[in-house]
Amino acid sequence: MRHRPILRLLAVAAAVTVTAVACGDDDSTSSDTSTSGAANGSTTITLVTHDSFNISESVLEAFTADTGITVEVLPSGDAGSMLNQAILTKDNPLGDVLYGFDNTFLSRVLAEDIFEPYESPNAANAMAGFQDLDPENRVTAVDFGDVCINYDKGWFEENDLAVPQTLDDLRDPAYSGLLTVENPALASPGLAFMLATVAAYGEDGWLDFWADLRENDVEVVNGWDEAYYTSFSGSSGAGPRPMVVSYASSPPAEVIFADPQPDEAPTGVMLDSCFRQIEFIGILRGAENVEAAQALIDWWLTPAMQAELPLNYFVFPVTDVPLPDAFVEHTDVPENPHTLDPAAIAENRDRWIEEWTSTVLR
Repeated sequence: MRHRPILRLLAVAAAVTVTAVACGDDDSTSSDTSTSGAANGSTTITLVTHDSFNISESVLEAFTADTGITVEVLPSGDAGSMLNQAILTKDNPLGDVLYGFDNTFLSRVLAEDIFEPYESPNAANAMAGFQDLDPENRVTAVDFGDVCINYDKGWFEENDLAVPQTLDDLRDPAYSGLLTVENPALASPGLAFMLATVAAYGEDGWLDFWADLRENDVEVVNGWDEAYYTSFSGSSGAGPRPMVVSYASSPPAEVIFADPQPDEAPTGVMLDSCFRQIEFIGILRGAENVEAAQALIDWWLTPAMQAELPLNYFVFPVTDVPLPDAFVEHTDVPENPHTLDPAAIAENRDRWIEEWTSTVLR
């Protein structure tokens, strides 16, 4: 989502290394609600992830109690930095399991051959569209979310301006100086939004769209934090611009973490702008504890862990588990989010970023 993306939203400031205390015996069996392949006795594995990893310690402790496996979390920067480190160290991996990369990087990491194939029995519980995304089972889908333009409802009401409904609306001079986006070369949501425009307009039209946004005074910043907390008027930072590239699940975060909680989210989502991100986990090739790593992936797909995702990451689980009422009530899910074939992304990403940079930042 993460990751996000994950997301990577209001609940998370910075992740710290979490070590669960190992206890209990390994007598788990493979099922829809338990892990399989757990190591006998006490084992420690390293989970390499992004800096926004925020699963509660009690959940890791439950995994340890069930399996005898201690999880040490190794934060490794944002998703891009994490992947670069995993690729550069693939002959001597930093840990056993990698979590937090999404479909915008999928073909790249698969081409680098950094994962040990594993098909979790619990992967069969994933909903349609999230199974068999890698026929060789090198990675497993575990959550998803949508990168979208968010807007400040109050600002548009106070200024008597209609909220834009489509990407084309953003070309209208009425919206000049109102949108902030993240640089796709530096930030995952910026990359996802750029890909949404490629998907929407195709090779012949997407750069024209961005040229029009440039003329309409689009603001480009380096990362999500700066965009959301400094530029966006709808966040706690109360910046000057009423539109920002964020997530479809940002509005429920604005409700859940507000004190007091409002009845309605103060921000909305421009559904025509959304790009679907699917987040994955995989066992690093050369991992020291492959069997224990398999057990961790099994656990990631259990109802207990999947249920942790909405309010920890503000992403959706890939299995059909009950969702928190506040998350459902205040989240708009696009019916037809923009998508691109991961192979097309891998083949063209660098060129698209260079073309975007030449068009928008020239």
